[in-house]
Amino acid sequence: MIHPTDLVLIAVLNNLRDFEVLRLLGWYRIPLRFAPKIVSVDVVAFYQTAEFGDEKWSIRYAARVQGVEMVKRSDLFQEDVHHPRAQEEYYKLQLGPLEILPHAIASRAWHRITFFYTSGDKLLNAREIHDLVVPAADRETLWNALRDRSDSFAVGNGDAGNIPWPDAWKTIAEWVEADAEDS
Repeated sequence: MIHPTDLVLIAVLNNLRDFEVLRLLGWYRIPLRFAPKIVSVDVVAFYQTAEFGDEKWSIRYAARVQGVEMVKRSDLFQEDVHHPRAQEEYYKLQLGPLEILPHAIASRAWHRITFFYTSGDKLLNAREIHDLVVPAADRETLWNALRDRSDSFAVGNGDAGNIPWPDAWKTIAEWVEADAEDS
C-alpha cells in the first residue's frame, strides 16, 4: 500500500519484457550508468513508453521497494551471458506486489522521462504527469529526505551532500511549465 509520506521514484518501463519481469519475478533493474542519484526509496512507480499501446505515456502501476542490490546484467538474465553489456553493473530493486494505481496518471504529450522523485501523496492524487512535480515550497523537505537516504545506494561515492538537488528540481519545474504552455 502506498502512503502519502512515501518517497517515490518515477522510473521508466521501456518494454513488455521488463513489465513481465516486474509482474512475475518482482524486481526492476536500473543500469548503474543511467541510475538516479538515490535508489533507496519507499516506492517505485512506472512510466510506460509507447511500447504499451493504449497505456503508453502513463503511470498505472507502482510497487514498494523491499531491497536493493548491485548485480551484473548477466546475473539478471542468465540467458544473455554474451550480451554486449553482460558485465555492466545494475541496481536490482526487489519489489513487493505490483499495485494498480487508483487512476492512470497520463502525459498530455510524449516526454523523454528517465527518473524523478515525488511523494506518495502526489502519486495518489495526480491525474497528469505534471501533477507529480513537487512545488517549490516542498522541495527542501524532499531534498532532505533524499539526503537522509544517500548512504550505500548513492551513485558514485555515496555522498549526496554535494548533489545540486535544487537545480534538478528547477529543471523539472521548467519542463512542467513548458508543458503547460504547450497545451
